[in-house]
Amino acid sequence: MARARSADYELNRETIVRTAARLFAQRGYPGTSMSDLARECGISKALLYHYVDDKYELLREITEGHVTRLEAIIGEVEALRLPAPARLRELIRRFVHEYAQARHDHGVLTQDVKFLEARDRSRVLKKERAVVAAFAVAIGQARPELARAALAKPLTMLLFGMINWMFTWLKPNGALAHDDMAPIVADLFLGGLGAVQAPAAVLVEARD
Repeated sequence: MARARSADYELNRETIVRTAARLFAQRGYPGTSMSDLARECGISKALLYHYVDDKYELLREITEGHVTRLEAIIGEVEALRLPAPARLRELIRRFVHEYAQARHDHGVLTQDVKFLEARDRSRVLKKERAVVAAFAVAIGQARPELARAALAKPLTMLLFGMINWMFTWLKPNGALAHDDMAPIVADLFLGGLGAVQAPAAVLVEARD
């Protein structure tokens, strides 16, 4: 008979996954051992193996879980049936917010997806392509003439160039929060530099 799981099993396992995401993002997947993870979690290595089989299982779960959440955001925004420009702004806002909540997961996806086995990597990259395609559709619907000029995909990649690497320089406790940056990214992308408005809190600080 299989041993019953404790009531806090899922909570403990999620703590391990979150810790693994942080360590992978900081040290890289190859530079993090199961011993490192056990030590950071404050548990024995034997107990760690009660929750996960190996660190590859964690890499797969972190990367695929992150892109799956991004796909879910696309679906949630589509369900709102917003006008095209508003839909694009909402996508940008939600993605920037999600990256703030999952900055370590995004870091792992960015730098460590290459360590996935071919079948797993293919599945993750397919989800990533679906996310990019959804943004390209949103851009094309906001500016149909650009879609006709085959610019929707290149513009999507430029947009992701702005938001995908924000986690590397925008610090969690800095003067600007991700939620401050989201409308700035949208303004810059949709209207150019002249459309950017400084957050009110930053303007007050500048006057002081």
